Amino acid sequence: MAGKRLNIGVIGAGSISGLHLEAYRACPDAVITAICDLNEERAKAAAAKYGAPSSYTDYRELLRNPEIDAVSICTWNNTHAEIAIAALEAGKHVLCEKPLCKTVEDAERVQAAVERSGKVLQVGFVRRYASSIDVLKRFIDAGELGEIYYAKASCLRRLGNPGGWFSDKERSGGGPLIDLGVHIIDLCWYMMGRPKVKSVSGNTYRKLGNRSQIENLSFYKAADYNSERNDVEDMANAVIRFENGASLMVDVSFTLHAAKDELSVKLYGDQGGAEIEPALVIMSEKHNTIVNMTPQVDHASFDMTDAFGREITHFVNSSLGRCETLSPVQDGVEVTRMLCAVYESAATGKEIHF
Repeated sequence: MAGKRLNIGVIGAGSISGLHLEAYRACPDAVITAICDLNEERAKAAAAKYGAPSSYTDYRELLRNPEIDAVSICTWNNTHAEIAIAALEAGKHVLCEKPLCKTVEDAERVQAAVERSGKVLQVGFVRRYASSIDVLKRFIDAGELGEIYYAKASCLRRLGNPGGWFSDKERSGGGPLIDLGVHIIDLCWYMMGRPKVKSVSGNTYRKLGNRSQIENLSFYKAADYNSERNDVEDMANAVIRFENGASLMVDVSFTLHAAKDELSVKLYGDQGGAEIEPALVIMSEKHNTIVNMTPQVDHASFDMTDAFGREITHFVNSSLGRCETLSPVQDGVEVTRMLCAVYESAATGKEIHF
C-alpha cells in the first residue's frame, strides 16, 4: 500500500471532530473527502475549512459515496452502533469515538459487523496512543513493573458538566462515567494487560445537578448547552476485580464539592510502579534504593494534539494494511461491558459477576 492515500469522511461536525479533522489534515496519507452533520450550515462550514469537496446532512448519503475509504464517527453515543454497522456494510473502515456503544448488545452487533465485513474498526481510545503511553508500554512489556496487581484512577471535575447531549441520558448513555471514566478505565485495563473481568461493584450519585448557578468560573459547554436538561449522574465510583487477582479503583465526576479538578492514573506492580497523570513517572528499586525515573519525552503528560495525531495516523496505517490497530472492536466491547456493569451495580446495589 506504499503511496496509497485514504479518502476520509467525517460524520458529525461537533467539537470533537475538530481534533479528527486537524489530525487528518496533517496526515500525508489521508485526504478529507466529505463531512456530514445534521446541521447543514455546520457541515458546509467544516467542509470549506478543511477543503472537503462534499458535505452532507445524512450519513447514508456520505456512505454511498464510492470515493470514501474510511470514516470517523464523531456523533452522539446512541448513534454509534447504527452508523458503524452501516459504514462497515458499505465497505468503509471505521474510527468510532469512545464509547463504542451505550449497551453491550449494540457493541456486540458492531463486533459481528466487523467480523462479517473484514474491515478495520478502531475504537477512539485516544489515550492509548499518547507518546507517554507508548514509552511506558515498552517498560511494562519488558517486565520493568512486573505483575501489575493494582491500579487507581481519578478524573474529578468540581464544575464541569458540559450540558447538552452530554447530560441527556438518552443520547449519551450516562454522565461522567461513560464520558470521562471510559478513558481512564480503558487506559488502566490496557496497561494491566487487558485481564479478564471477574466482577464489578459501583455507585453513582445525583446530588448536585449541573450547578449552572455558580458564577465566576468558566467550563466547557456543549454546543447545545441547556442547563434545564440533566438526567445523568454527577459522580461515579467503582471497584473492578479481575480473574488474575488484580483490581482497579476508579472515580469520576462532572461536579463535586472539591477544592480543584483532579486527574490521576497510577499503576502498581511487584517490580515497580508508574504514575501516568499528571505526568509520567516510573518507580523502581535499584541497588536497594527506591528510584523515581522521569522519562525524557516531548509529551510527558497527555497532549491532546499529539495523541489525536498519533491515533489518526495509526488508523490510517491500519486501514491501509500497514499495521494492526491498538484499540480493536473487541476491546470496545469489553470496556462497554465494564461501564454497563458499573451502572447496573449502582442501580441494583449488587456486585455484578461476569
